[in-house]
Amino acid sequence: MPDEQDVTAVGASAHGRHIPPASLARLTVYLRVLGTMLTEGVERVSSEELAEAAGVNSPKLRKDLSYLGSYGTRGVGYDVPYLSGQISAALGLTLDWRVAIVGAGHLGRALAGYPGFGTRGFEVVALFDADPMTVGQEIGWLRISPVNSLERVLETTRANMAVLAVPAEAAQEMCDRLVKAGITSILSFAPVVLQAPPEVQIRKVDMATELQILAYHAQRAQVAALATDAQARLMR
Repeated sequence: MPDEQDVTAVGASAHGRHIPPASLARLTVYLRVLGTMLTEGVERVSSEELAEAAGVNSPKLRKDLSYLGSYGTRGVGYDVPYLSGQISAALGLTLDWRVAIVGAGHLGRALAGYPGFGTRGFEVVALFDADPMTVGQEIGWLRISPVNSLERVLETTRANMAVLAVPAEAAQEMCDRLVKAGITSILSFAPVVLQAPPEVQIRKVDMATELQILAYHAQRAQVAALATDAQARLMR
């Protein structure tokens, strides 16, 4: 097996250490890849193999893992179960994350029914909506609660994370109520910038923006292909 850093001490100094956003995003990819390897019975993997499976190069992977405090002897590879566990711990996935979803439209229902949350350390414990015709319906084992019972249900279910899947005009009000109820981690799909105290972590998912970025890269690829084709014709 190629030269390697064993991760017998990964995570030893990870708690409280700042991990750059790009590295943090890649750690989630490594964790997903390691999860697949675990299901296939793989016990050790080289950085080249893990990096290739994750779509990055080996130096970048080793740099990312260095933020977790990895070090050790070379030539033995990474212990897959241990590395998976340590990345999970660094990402906070060994804690009890109980998620409330506000908004039971198409997106909210899809999120509530997504089976992948449970396998990645998240339990959806509540689903809310303002539509009286929607309240009371069941999505899997969840019964949709009225949004006017938000605070009470959050307390009852011990939710500590929330997803906002509501229209833009309702997002700030719902955000304020969530924060007042003690929720400090919010994932928002609403197409609006939310205001919250500094201690509240808000992640915004804007699918239109992501499509625009994708369109930009697609356009660049098309222009490059046309330029290459034109140059080839000139050389004939």
